[in-house]
Amino acid sequence: MDDLYRDYILEHYKRPQNFGELDPRDLEALEHNPLCGDELGVHIRVKDGRIDELRFHGHGCAISQAAASIASEELKGMELQDVGRLDADWMIELLGIPVSATRRKCALLNLKVVRGAVTGDDSWPTGSA
Repeated sequence: MDDLYRDYILEHYKRPQNFGELDPRDLEALEHNPLCGDELGVHIRVKDGRIDELRFHGHGCAISQAAASIASEELKGMELQDVGRLDADWMIELLGIPVSATRRKCALLNLKVVRGAVTGDDSWPTGSA
């Protein structure tokens, strides 16, 4: 089973969903993980209080890029107010693999940048360790 999840992560890393930029865009943010050098930006188009379109861009490790790709599909169509309530547990569960303490910020960088764009809160998402 672990191999299936690893393959899933690698597939999203090699062929990310919703990678690129949006123009025009309504919201945007750029964040980085100083521990490993991952950098991730997001462009969001909003319609009727929901994420209508979303693109992420940047560079980083397989976990950070795959997490952004996986989350991007889940975030499209979500109400902005709900995005602000998403926590670390949501993202870790989406990944479907155990994430070590040293890779946790890699896995959460995309949620940090999206919440920052939507709510202005650029703090690291929290949840169960």
